[in-house]
Amino acid sequence: MAKKDSSLQAAKGPIRWMAGHSVTANLLMLVLLVGGFYSGLRIKQEVFPEFELDMVTLTVPYPGASPQEVERGILLAIEEAVEGLEGIEKVTSRASEGAGTVTVEMLEGEDIQRLGQDIKSEIDRISSFPEEAEDPQVTIVARKRFVVSLALYGDQDERVLREFAEHVRERLLQAPEITQVSLSSVRNFEISIEVAQNTLRAYNLTLNEIAQRIRQASVELPAGAIKTDGGDILVRMKERRDFGREFGQLPIITTSDGTQLLLEDIATIKDGFEETDHLSTYNGQPAVLIEVYRIGEQTPLTVSNAVRRIVTELNQTLPDGLSIDVRNDRSEIYQQRLNLMLKNGFLGLGLVFILLALFLEPRLAFWVSLGIPRSFLGSLLFLPLVGASINMVSLFAFIVTLGIVVDDAIVVGENVFYHRQQNMPWFQAAVTGAREIAVPVTFSVLTNMVAFMPMFFIPGIMGKVFIQIPVVVISVFSISLVESLFILPAHLGHQKVRTAYGVFAWLEKKQQRFSRAFLNSIDRYYRP
Repeated sequence: MAKKDSSLQAAKGPIRWMAGHSVTANLLMLVLLVGGFYSGLRIKQEVFPEFELDMVTLTVPYPGASPQEVERGILLAIEEAVEGLEGIEKVTSRASEGAGTVTVEMLEGEDIQRLGQDIKSEIDRISSFPEEAEDPQVTIVARKRFVVSLALYGDQDERVLREFAEHVRERLLQAPEITQVSLSSVRNFEISIEVAQNTLRAYNLTLNEIAQRIRQASVELPAGAIKTDGGDILVRMKERRDFGREFGQLPIITTSDGTQLLLEDIATIKDGFEETDHLSTYNGQPAVLIEVYRIGEQTPLTVSNAVRRIVTELNQTLPDGLSIDVRNDRSEIYQQRLNLMLKNGFLGLGLVFILLALFLEPRLAFWVSLGIPRSFLGSLLFLPLVGASINMVSLFAFIVTLGIVVDDAIVVGENVFYHRQQNMPWFQAAVTGAREIAVPVTFSVLTNMVAFMPMFFIPGIMGKVFIQIPVVVISVFSISLVESLFILPAHLGHQKVRTAYGVFAWLEKKQQRFSRAFLNSIDRYYRP
């Protein structure tokens, strides 16, 4: 009567139904494996998670001013203007020689574009800035996804370095894998025009008059269109000047007889760079840094490989005295973290299979070990749906789950094996073993999930980074729970008693001998 009641109890419930419908279990397994593998090939890959910084910066150049003068004349006025705006969490100011910077951090959930417009409106109302201060620059901080930094260096003139850096930049942008490249640690181009005071007096001129003449002449403006029978003719003023020699041909004075006094006749014109206190060197030589970023669906590895391929080609064509090196490649740390996860995954898979095959049974060990790839690949199927990606943080979360994810499958498999040792048929052992252990396994997995849930509520930028950890952990644990309670019993329950031959028979005999000896030692020495 007890056996009959037990059998009737095992004949109900989702575990029994799933174990009895192996096709459904196999289809679910294929969806997790194949779908996860396909999603893993297409999921976004990045070094660090993508997120908005929620910050607005205000920069006001004040040439020649000390930090104290910048604080009194610039920063205090800005702080007073913006502190009353809604949506601001913190305001940070920094005074340096010749400029002041204010960083405004936004409260979570506010509109950064609206806040930027409100800040700009308040700054435009300030009338107490010193006359020498330049116009404020209001910028919404955007975070670029940096991948590789290159250094073009050599004992060459700065203009030569800049020209070849532009050539390298254009060559990089020609690669289909690269979309965004910028130059850093370079001075902006500047054309200096110097007129001696005696010359100004001789021609009855002032610097303001010359500057106004330059502004009026160096323009490029549309002037509408002229309608004709053959179509519209676009009219455009094209007087833009980009080089010193072009400004030199600008007439400053024109007499009644047509004689012109050109700018180059009275001024010293130089094509050069703006004056700064910064200097870039690499290996002790002047250098220009070239930074490469990834955008959209580009991956750090594809961008890095393309950059290294082009660097190899450029080093063969650059003139003597110039070289280009890869200075910083973040894809390397991404690749190292990915390799660490794969190495630990294969190591864990092998150890689980060997130990379970040694102490339990090889077939059972095989299906239990598959819990690792099924859980990991299955989670990749759902991560894109919640905005997660493969990055340094999510890979760390995968590594954390490696030591936990297979525990529930081991517990279920061991309990099924125990009932199998009681001479139960495989199907009944699988259903009974899974049902007995379902509640503790479920609460064990839920406990692990709850331990990571507080990371959902970390505020600020750190919260935007660390939210990837609970997302990955909960998705992996959820798939692992479904796999151990519904897919694993279906596979174990449909095993048949087979007679091994040849090498497999010898291995099975040795394994059974070891298992019996181990159990006997437990009964004889450990249990007392």
